[in-house]
Amino acid sequence: MSAAIYPDIFDELKAQVREAGLLKRVPIRGSIEMAGVIIAFIAVYSTLTMWNPILLALAMAVLFTRAVFIAHDILHTQYFKSKKLSFKLSYPFSAIILSNSSSWWDFKHNINHHHFCNTITKDEDIMALDGAFTPNNKGNSPFIKKYKRLIFWGAMFFMYPAFIAQSYSFALKNKNYGEFFLMLLHWPIIWGPIFYFLPFADAITTFITLNIVLSVWLAYGFITNHLGCEVFTVEEVENMSWMELQMRTSRSLKGGWLVHWFYGGLNTQIEHHLFPKAPRFNLLKVRDMTRDFAKKHNIAYFETTPIEAYIQINRALDNY
Repeated sequence: MSAAIYPDIFDELKAQVREAGLLKRVPIRGSIEMAGVIIAFIAVYSTLTMWNPILLALAMAVLFTRAVFIAHDILHTQYFKSKKLSFKLSYPFSAIILSNSSSWWDFKHNINHHHFCNTITKDEDIMALDGAFTPNNKGNSPFIKKYKRLIFWGAMFFMYPAFIAQSYSFALKNKNYGEFFLMLLHWPIIWGPIFYFLPFADAITTFITLNIVLSVWLAYGFITNHLGCEVFTVEEVENMSWMELQMRTSRSLKGGWLVHWFYGGLNTQIEHHLFPKAPRFNLLKVRDMTRDFAKKHNIAYFETTPIEAYIQINRALDNY
């Protein structure tokens, strides 16, 4: 995406979005979604022995991704204003269903990534493998330099286990033992019944299939957000407005409600970064307003189809 001038007029856009009621929290709708996922889990586990293991894994992958997006939205306080309440409500979805740490995600994503998006040395999301996937930094390892593309696309199959490992490491390092205990409950609560009631071959098939499908689903959703967008140094970011940083480092995806459901609202990445507390349910409307606002003020708005995004990312690996 070519560089552009971004006038500091974010307050004007924010006022329009607020006036439209799109920044209001959605405690009722959010609660319905949370209850729906829990009820669906109960329904699946009540009929475990009736499922084909592959179909069971696919059904669980859908519920796991819903849990990911719910935890993400709760921790952005999109449902409830209270951060303390939001943390507590995130635990059933992040810690127990996913065995992930809300504290780790809040630090890594909400505090670090959102405030320093695509900023070298600050944004952990682009500093993997010693910054090997950032411009002008090819990594120190000759192996990584040679097989960077293979490593990148291959890592897509292991994102969920990587999230678990990072969560455990963060919780133990920061002595969040209560949360660590909740994450350990994931194994007897989620997988205990499956390995108890199903033949071992079916249980292990479900486990492996779920981990692969969930990893790929999450990975292919997350990588479209910022990879292939502009990357800046800390010094450059200090001279940027909020709107300029978020719009130049983010990519939104074209598509309607089905794309929005599949990507859990991350398809409206520009809007999510501009308004992280705006409920996911409102982001398609916010996207229309933001796109029109950008056109009115001649501001570049980076939006592609999902397929185009993956092609751009693959090409960007040559420059990283």
